[in-house]
Amino acid sequence: MSLDKLIQTAKETNAKTADPFIPQGGIFPLDQIQTRVQDTRSLDEKHVAELIESIAVLGLIEPLALDAKGRLLAGGHRLAAIQRIAEELPEVFSEKFPNGLIPSRVFEIDAEHESDLAFQIEVAENEKRRDYTRSEVKEIAERLKTAGFAELKGRPQKGQKALMPALSVVIGKSIRRVRQYLNETEESPSLPEDKSRKLFRLLSNARNTLAEVESLAPQVRGKKTLGRKMPAMLKELDAMIEKFNK
Repeated sequence: MSLDKLIQTAKETNAKTADPFIPQGGIFPLDQIQTRVQDTRSLDEKHVAELIESIAVLGLIEPLALDAKGRLLAGGHRLAAIQRIAEELPEVFSEKFPNGLIPSRVFEIDAEHESDLAFQIEVAENEKRRDYTRSEVKEIAERLKTAGFAELKGRPQKGQKALMPALSVVIGKSIRRVRQYLNETEESPSLPEDKSRKLFRLLSNARNTLAEVESLAPQVRGKKTLGRKMPAMLKELDAMIEKFNK
């Protein structure tokens, strides 16, 4: 499947369903998308900057996840990047998002009144990333190269844009895994999750769970002490997760 087809598929609308865990695909106006009722993840400005670069070239491949009223469930970094593009690169925004419409998956829940469901969907969406074929990854790489990204050794100099970190952001895999995609000699429908990626996924899930514990513990009698222990544990997990992005 070509990259343009991937992006188009993300915009197509599916039939409605009563199951809140099966979203409606489609598009949603940026100015009607609301922030999360309660954030469980802080924004990483470096990651937002990387997403701005890739979205400006490729568009949004992974849609945002919203509730029925347009509240964000998952995709905070992507939304922040899109908002920055709209403010700082209006011509690019108009090209990639005609009429200000953003590819989205809309879940038939109300996040304000169904916070448990909203959190479960957030975790599931952050855990679930599409597996790409070698040809799809190569096409994305070629699009990025055309836009000035290059394979570099060491830290990029001023004005240079490194290809591998950008590919890693786009497809949601480690740089090591990206290299494996590009070096595969035979076409494969999809590549299995490697142990490094699995560990990253498990750490991310643990981080989301502890964030939920931190928010709920003060509301439970006798558990406030537990809540006070969470920031240190979250900080340690964040440090571990950060190592996977280097």
